[in-house]
Amino acid sequence: MYVKYFKPLCDIKLFMKQVAKAVGENLKQARKLKKLSQAEVAKRMNMTQQQYSRFENGRFELNYSQILELCDMLEISPNELFSVELEKKSYKFF
Repeated sequence: MYVKYFKPLCDIKLFMKQVAKAVGENLKQARKLKKLSQAEVAKRMNMTQQQYSRFENGRFELNYSQILELCDMLEISPNELFSVELEKKSYKFF
């Protein structure tokens, strides 16, 4: 019974990793358009450059307040931040 659900859970994890990387890339592009360094954004967010870098690399996920603060700082909408094109793969979670 548990084996039946293993593959969908793997698909969800793969999907979430792809989303995190795509959002990180959007964040990086928006930051560069504003001509800001990671260190400058990190300072405004009250974190280290290394912590901020993990968001752009898709290793850490943003929380709601961070999303709103970054969108305001970079003058983009959350829709623009989360504009994601994923690999052409059919994800079946259930």
